[in-house]
Amino acid sequence: MDAASRPRAKAPGFWELFTPKLITVLREGYRPAHLRADIVAGLTVAIVALPLSMAIAIASHVTPERGLYTAIIGGTIIAFFGGSRFQVGGPAGAFIVLVAATVDRHGIDGLFLATMMAGVMLVAAGYLRLGTYVKFIPYPVTIGFTAGIAVIILASQLHDLFGLTLAGKEPGEFLDKMIVLGKAAGTTNPAAVLVAALTIGAILAVKRLRPAWPAFLIAVGVASLAVAVFGLPVETIGSRFGGIPRGLPEPTLPVVTVDRMLALLPDAASFALLGAIESLLSAVVADGMTGRRHRSNCELVAQGFANVVSPLFGGICVTGLIARTATNIRAGAHGPLSGFFQALFVLLFMAVAAPLAAYVPLAALAGVLAVVAWNMVERPAFAALIRSSRGDALVLIVTFALVVFRDLTTGIVVGFALGALLFINRMAHAVAVEAHMPPAIEDLPDTANGERKRYDAAEASDPDTVVYRISGAFFFGAAETVGAVFDRIADKHRNFVLDCSKVPFLDSTAANVIEGAARKASRAGVRFYIAGASPQVRRMLLSHGVRQPHARYGASVASVLDHIRYKAAETRGAA
Repeated sequence: MDAASRPRAKAPGFWELFTPKLITVLREGYRPAHLRADIVAGLTVAIVALPLSMAIAIASHVTPERGLYTAIIGGTIIAFFGGSRFQVGGPAGAFIVLVAATVDRHGIDGLFLATMMAGVMLVAAGYLRLGTYVKFIPYPVTIGFTAGIAVIILASQLHDLFGLTLAGKEPGEFLDKMIVLGKAAGTTNPAAVLVAALTIGAILAVKRLRPAWPAFLIAVGVASLAVAVFGLPVETIGSRFGGIPRGLPEPTLPVVTVDRMLALLPDAASFALLGAIESLLSAVVADGMTGRRHRSNCELVAQGFANVVSPLFGGICVTGLIARTATNIRAGAHGPLSGFFQALFVLLFMAVAAPLAAYVPLAALAGVLAVVAWNMVERPAFAALIRSSRGDALVLIVTFALVVFRDLTTGIVVGFALGALLFINRMAHAVAVEAHMPPAIEDLPDTANGERKRYDAAEASDPDTVVYRISGAFFFGAAETVGAVFDRIADKHRNFVLDCSKVPFLDSTAANVIEGAARKASRAGVRFYIAGASPQVRRMLLSHGVRQPHARYGASVASVLDHIRYKAAETRGAA
């Protein structure tokens, strides 16, 4: 069957792209064993989510219950509408810096409005099918901004890790923060340091000795018990925040005005960009662990819905969570309902055990986030990129430095731009323009039955004909190099054959270069031939005017050379 008659693969329709994974799983058949697996996995993830959600909320300059609201609302919506089978949604450590900065500038009501705006952006990005492109973030950028976020998270916890007493408000900028914390080093609370060290040590011990046990919850529980039994003088959730409520609040809309929306637009765009990257990276990790495939655009729509609804109930930014999604998979989850059960168990904790949260020391939660920050840094990958090439190392270091010393959005945008320039440079150097001899006559059958005529060296190397081959993607990055070659050779021969059989892609800049070379050759009396161009390449060339009388096309170099010899014989016969 030839390419023309071969049936084309049908492009996926709207419902195929945006059908939630929950519906897919239910269609497959959902049995009691699957329900039990999802309940167990949901409980396991909820145990991990409880201390983390409160710690992330406190680090984000909001009250601890807002992290729990986010886990409940975000986890439920992403479970019901998401495009990943195992994705768990909730508050993420990566958002701490952005959320805290937004709260400091615009207050909690401004945070709610910015989060809802980001949700609308994510829904729009999903329906515009931009999810595929979000995953094109270069690997050094991903490693760099993740490591930068980890450093900022750790810096944000030094205050509670050491129980410092600050003279004024803690600055948001990294350098200013470190200066202020350094000046307050003399106010270190030994009890807070002891509690933080106990928490970190308990986490590491449990992970080493009993990896399946909930290390974070056990460590926080041990630290809280130690504070209560020995009466250690450290701050707790109760002393700073007065505890947490027993349930969700009534939904409330933030104040919405055009001026506020314009002021919050940069924050909302940052939330949307980071949320898209984090959630799709988490979904990719889940795919790698399970062999499944997520629907990226459907996932973005679900993330958008979650971020629109979460602030209505007092929650903060929602995204997919790599660590909790991996925990969900390892706990044996069957499908998205495990994410819903995680949210349900967090809600049950609030309803039943909320008073216990008042005894949790802030130094213990700071210890939890310190471990999270350490685990976020992919140290082997960071070291490998530093060693791999100067280009990758530059992208990594610039992204990392900008995230730490400037802001997250600038780091991602500049890192992506540097990565794109690096890619363009590498692709430009990968394009080769080379001369090659026409096929010798003795190598080609001259008749239908395969007879060959005697080899004629003069005819095989016709001085009036030159054949050049372009190998690789021909695009704007290589246009100048290839154009310079054309300038040197296009007017020195009677026939110029450009072999495009090794060109998988050609953009408008490259087509314009070829059009200019063909026009110049035509003015010089040189016949310009293009051989072996794929249908896509040929369409691009034709759309830019590369056509007769300036250029002619052939299926292959051999067929073009046959045509040239035929024309030469015809001319000699006429003479």
